[in-house]
Amino acid sequence: MPQLSCGFFVSKSTFLKFVSGTLTLSSAYLGFRKGIMESKQRAVSRLIAQAGQMLLAHGAESTLVGDIMRRMGLASGMSEVEVSLSASSLVVTTVYKEHCITTARRSPDRGINMRVVTQIQRICIMMEKGILDHRLAQRKLNHISPERYNRWLVVVMIGLSCAAFSRLAGGDWMVFLITLSASSVGMIVRQEIGHRQFNPLINFAATAFVTSVISAQAVIYQLGNKPTIVMASSVLMLVPGFPLINAVADMLKGYINMGIARFVMASLLTLATALGIVAAMSITGIWGW
Repeated sequence: MPQLSCGFFVSKSTFLKFVSGTLTLSSAYLGFRKGIMESKQRAVSRLIAQAGQMLLAHGAESTLVGDIMRRMGLASGMSEVEVSLSASSLVVTTVYKEHCITTARRSPDRGINMRVVTQIQRICIMMEKGILDHRLAQRKLNHISPERYNRWLVVVMIGLSCAAFSRLAGGDWMVFLITLSASSVGMIVRQEIGHRQFNPLINFAATAFVTSVISAQAVIYQLGNKPTIVMASSVLMLVPGFPLINAVADMLKGYINMGIARFVMASLLTLATALGIVAAMSITGIWGW
């Protein structure tokens, strides 16, 4: 008969029940602890996947996307964070206490917005400094919204920027004013088409067509000292500079597939712009700048 440490004797069946109950409690505790760890890992995986999805959708460089996701995961206590990016999706794998979780997210294009990118970078820095845990970081991430400038302010600034190029190219004030008008109207067309969720290629082609038709009037009626400058300057707002820069940066830093995808998309936007300009030239009969 087993003897307890206090000197009392118990039956064998009672002792076995005691041991069985102890093992059951221990197993339940371990299962509860494992459940908590898995719950934390799932929450962290969702957090960094959402952050990467937002970064990729708003035009961040691929190196920055992968770096921010890894830093946020490590700051949350993960052992390893692996990220795989493609043009329209991402896959993230987290390892925590030898347990692995992989999640995938689609990342449709939401338009370039550096405010969103900056806010996510700030959240990452605060997590690394211990100011935020993964729960608070998730709340702040959910409250990020892509604020945009007033549409009429954008129209005016785009018009002034294109008109400034015409002035730098040697145009007089008449050329400046016509370029301002043509590019401003073109920007309004671009905003309206974009608001209706049309394909970006159609948007660029239609905007280039409308802008070129308006600016061609300067050549037809010989307005200004260099009317051909108007046609060249008014469509500069359609140059996909940001995607091209990101494409080159991605390829130089090892993200070849991402770089090629972005370069192809930028090239298609350029082709759509060229088709719109050629269509306008065909209608107006003005060939060449």
